[in-house]
Amino acid sequence: MPMSVPSTPNDATASHLANALPLRELAVQLFEQIAFNDVTLDRALADHPLFRKANTLDRALVRMMLTTTIRRLGQIDDIIKMAMDSDKAPEPRLLLSLLRLSVAQILFMKIPDHAAVNLSVNLAEKMGLVRQKGLVNAVLRRVAREAAAHTARQDIPRLNIPDWMLADWCLHYGKREALESALASLTEAPLDITLKDPTDFQHWAKMLDAEHLPTGSLRLHNHAGPIEQLPGFHDGAWWVQDMAAALPVHILGDLRGKTLIDLCAAPGGKTAQAVCAGATVTAIDRSTPRLEMMRRNLDRLGLTQRVNIVEADGITFKPDAPADIVLIDAPCTATGTLRRNPDILLHRDADDVARMNVYQDKLLNHAVTLLKPGGMIVYAVCSLQHAEGEGRIEAFLKRQPNVTRVPITAEQVGGVASLINATGEIRALPCHLKDIGGIDGFFTARLRYSG
Repeated sequence: MPMSVPSTPNDATASHLANALPLRELAVQLFEQIAFNDVTLDRALADHPLFRKANTLDRALVRMMLTTTIRRLGQIDDIIKMAMDSDKAPEPRLLLSLLRLSVAQILFMKIPDHAAVNLSVNLAEKMGLVRQKGLVNAVLRRVAREAAAHTARQDIPRLNIPDWMLADWCLHYGKREALESALASLTEAPLDITLKDPTDFQHWAKMLDAEHLPTGSLRLHNHAGPIEQLPGFHDGAWWVQDMAAALPVHILGDLRGKTLIDLCAAPGGKTAQAVCAGATVTAIDRSTPRLEMMRRNLDRLGLTQRVNIVEADGITFKPDAPADIVLIDAPCTATGTLRRNPDILLHRDADDVARMNVYQDKLLNHAVTLLKPGGMIVYAVCSLQHAEGEGRIEAFLKRQPNVTRVPITAEQVGGVASLINATGEIRALPCHLKDIGGIDGFFTARLRYSG
């Protein structure tokens, strides 16, 4: 639902001042859901009635408080320990959550110290932490005085990125690129879109004040406000899709006359790309809610009638006839999308990688049975973990002697050679393309089945 926008700066200021305490209480409630109840950031926001009713500026503030706190949680906890002279976490848990959000505002959101401290003390009382008001005041005042200098000495990547995650990046990409990718993952991502008609990029770049990227996507650097209010949204002229996520279909080129099975299709961005490139597409997904989301997206784009949508598991689906191409945008830990989904830092561990690998292998094995001889598999994950990308392809090629790599060239990704690894696969790292706003971590391999 489109969000309302205050009509003047004075309206915005009045809204902020009137809602300052309730907004911070809402942020604490949402943080508790995300950090301790294993609820995703997007789900927590979508499900909370007060967040849904808030205006645009208030929603943006709450979201920024949450994403900043989650991204910088390791640093924040280290600062709280410094300010309390103790390694023991504050109790009760609600107090810890309040302090975490308050430190985030003081250090990383540039909220004036006195305002952040006073609001936090008042919020402690409002939330039943009356006995802890003095502690909140003392800790946050010390943070305001001393934490900036302490922050300058912190090891930012190692404090904020889980050890298991960062160690894997260092092993496979080298320490420099791993640490640069860690820092890039702690920043906000720009808004990228894919055009329904890629040849119309000049018109939409002007309409949206966007940059035309080498790979064909458009990037909006200064977007603010609801996406639904941007020109072309309701006309179905484009959809939101990070430039990296657009590459698996982009490298296939003209698909006229080709049949394509998208095994894990929702929310539908790659299906839409394939249809617009001329393919006859069968879109598979096992999740009913995600399929409904895909139908809504395809309806807005006017593409629903051109897609055969099937609710099924990608590891068991049987088509009426073999396809030219099978696209596998596999479920993964999504560690390449931390800029957009920082809650992954809280919700993933090394065991998740191994669990995902099992399903990823099953998808690859089944894809071979869906292809014509000479057909192609495109395998993609938005993960930075080697085992979910390069490792899965290496293992698959050992199991399947009738499958070979079809190397991807720099020319097929807009001449951006840094995105191509030594074996001709796309390996995008968040530290790549820093001069134009970066890119999500992503892996794509292209394979041919000889029959």
